[in-house]
Amino acid sequence: MVLVSLAVLALLPSQLWAQASVEGLPALNVTTGEDGETTYSLSLQILALMTVLTILPSFLLGVTAFTRIIIVLSILRQALGTQQTPPNQVLISIALFLTFYIMAPTFEEIYTQSLSPYLDGQTSPVTAIESAASILREFLILNTRESDLAMFAEMAGDAPYQTNDDVPYSVLLPAFITSELKTAFQIGFLLFLPFLVIDLVIASILMSLGMMMLSPMLVALPFKLLLFVLVDGWAMTVASIASTYVN
Repeated sequence: MVLVSLAVLALLPSQLWAQASVEGLPALNVTTGEDGETTYSLSLQILALMTVLTILPSFLLGVTAFTRIIIVLSILRQALGTQQTPPNQVLISIALFLTFYIMAPTFEEIYTQSLSPYLDGQTSPVTAIESAASILREFLILNTRESDLAMFAEMAGDAPYQTNDDVPYSVLLPAFITSELKTAFQIGFLLFLPFLVIDLVIASILMSLGMMMLSPMLVALPFKLLLFVLVDGWAMTVASIASTYVN
């Protein structure tokens, strides 16, 4: 939760803090010490935390591997033809745990370089936020297609970026989401093909035998499940998704 707070606060405009400091609101007060260190009031910290809790679901979907994983698992379930098996709760649980596994190196780096020094009092909140945002930016850029990033940069009217730190989140986030959707559907297409072949073969056999009243999907289901179990499909699918990410 604290890691998410650091990353989201990095997106807030600096004018917000400046305005609070100038107006000197008793509940939302930002003070600057003689050494240049900025101190935020407890009320302002609680307000920021409540804001983070509100946008946490969108943040989870937008800047992690969750989107790609849940789309691939949903397409796989549809290809198997098992209706609501596994149920949505199970798919979401698998996607969440796999997301934590994929994002673990990034989260550990944020904790080591940003959160831990801040908790020890070695760095200021602003420095910790900027460090966490830079680490998260590296992960997003490494897993975003250059074509998608260039497209959104062109739409925003920006020139080609020289370094990763020059890429603003307003361009990076939509480019990352678009790249995730594209990759997820490509993986889903490859997963769908073998099961589609089984459906076509079963339908052809039933038609040749004159059993047109029998549902091909019902007959093909056990064969698809058997194939999926024999090739250890769940392990292959999960490992394939995890291997597509770069940390």
